[in-house]
Amino acid sequence: MLKLIGYTFLSVILVCYAHAQKPDSLLLKNYRPKSIYKIPVTRITRARFPVIDMHAHQTEAKTDAEIREWVGRMDRLGIEKTIVLTMLTGAAFDSVYKMYAPYGERFELWCGFDYTGYNEPGWSARAVKELERCARVGARGVGELGDKGLGELFSEPVQAYGMHIDDLRMKPLFQKCGELKMPVNVHVAEPMWMYEPMDSTNDGLMNAYDWKVDQTKPGFMGHSGLIQTLENVVRDNPGTTFIACHLANCEYDLSILGRLLSKYKNLYADFAARYAEVAPIPRYMHTFFEKYQDKLLYGTDMRATYEMYEMTFRILETRDEHFYAIDLTGYHWPLQGFGLPDEVLKKIYKANASRILRRK
Repeated sequence: MLKLIGYTFLSVILVCYAHAQKPDSLLLKNYRPKSIYKIPVTRITRARFPVIDMHAHQTEAKTDAEIREWVGRMDRLGIEKTIVLTMLTGAAFDSVYKMYAPYGERFELWCGFDYTGYNEPGWSARAVKELERCARVGARGVGELGDKGLGELFSEPVQAYGMHIDDLRMKPLFQKCGELKMPVNVHVAEPMWMYEPMDSTNDGLMNAYDWKVDQTKPGFMGHSGLIQTLENVVRDNPGTTFIACHLANCEYDLSILGRLLSKYKNLYADFAARYAEVAPIPRYMHTFFEKYQDKLLYGTDMRATYEMYEMTFRILETRDEHFYAIDLTGYHWPLQGFGLPDEVLKKIYKANASRILRRK
């Protein structure tokens, strides 16, 4: 009787699965295409040149054992150093710093800004003091600051609703970052798919729906406005190095970012967690990377697994075509390799980051 029940239950699952696979009832979230093309497939288990990962977070390793495992993966993959963007201040930053400190040069920790009382008189001076304290503890940079339209909401323990990075109250902090040679990693906006209608016309719908931006909230600032705040703060603080992470979320029109990179010597960009967004346009990206090879930085900002790192290397180093990484990226579309030349890879993997981290 138990066997009969088991077989019956399995039959129900199989019937439901088969029904879900019918084109007229298949959900986009269940779409998992497999390439049928018999074309070259390259697996890269180690980066061609030494790497500095300029964008990761402490959530990838919360215990000493997990940090040791992470270091082991870095060793095997050819990653010399990882920048950990904690977004923390106060005791929380101190605790994370203490946890990573035994691993010396393998990690570099950056802090956040303390927005406690940001609407009160004297906040800027108090925040600068906390920044200086974090620097004495061991913070080497600031980030990831983040504004998706409602203000600076990434740093902990307080979120600064309504205050954007070009707010005058922020200027003393950025000036101090310049004095302390602390680069600042800034996240503005989101990819344009997240602003588009969530319907059949959105080709990034599978991922866009999860990360869609609510543009109806009071005080919301749109994509172009946020890019302008980035330009304002970079322009007004020439002595401070800024990193626009995620390609400034301008994947849909990289000429926007290109203009800023060309205009401002103190601006760089990482392409962390935006591999899938740009992999469908490999020839354009090859040209973009060659043109801005001195201003782009390798970063990940994804689960620190072997599969994730290998995917990033494959996109940057090979000319492989039409391969999928849906479970890593959230997009249903196929990816393509850029096939970047060695001189470009050396710069984006390490040389550009080394120049920033020397802090001269």
